[in-house]
Amino acid sequence: MILPLIGITLDSEEPGGYSALPWYALRQNYCEAVAAAGGLPLPLPHHPELAEAYLDRLDGLIVTGGAFDVDPTLFGAATRHQTVKLKTRRTQFEMAAVKGALDRDMPLLGICGGEQLLAVALGGTLIQHIPDEVPAPLLHEQPNPRTEPGHLVRIAAGTLLHRIAGAESVAVNSAHHQAVKQLPTGVIVNAAAEDGVIEGIEVPDRRFCLGVQWHPEYAISPPDAAIFHAFIEACRR
Repeated sequence: MILPLIGITLDSEEPGGYSALPWYALRQNYCEAVAAAGGLPLPLPHHPELAEAYLDRLDGLIVTGGAFDVDPTLFGAATRHQTVKLKTRRTQFEMAAVKGALDRDMPLLGICGGEQLLAVALGGTLIQHIPDEVPAPLLHEQPNPRTEPGHLVRIAAGTLLHRIAGAESVAVNSAHHQAVKQLPTGVIVNAAAEDGVIEGIEVPDRRFCLGVQWHPEYAISPPDAAIFHAFIEACRR
């Protein structure tokens, strides 16, 4: 059986720590989750001008999370919250890759910040800092380890995510201070936290276009692994 080739976006860091020069980073569990689901993981460096060449060779694209934010100017915001941290070249590459994948109807999975970038690429907007915009919010930047759940999300019936998870709710980890705010027609909310924060989005008329705000690569519940299996299966078609 030929393994679908799955592009996984890398994070990037400035000099210091691992190297005295700029360096890329990716937690192993992203690649392990793809391999366990039957895919061939391929981390992608940040070359916006090469995004189409990568897509020519890929069967699916995963946009990962990271300790940074989508530039608010990309969704029409006039101001930037003081907590917002940018990684401009990474965002340029991911936006080029996501828009190219959407043009091709290539299977897409956005994880945490990757879900937020997917939402913006589709024409949506973001909450720049949850504590400033959501009354009585949950701890979306959970204090306990990411290998443990932080809160529950409720999954909307009849959605792709509901069919994948096979559950009305699921316990998830949580590591974000931003969230999807508004979505255009044709993009639906498939999951939300008890405080109303959007936790998942999808586009029903696509082969597979799904974003989740949590990190299913940690596989803390059966629906997490099911997300990767469903994504890889879509990449085979």
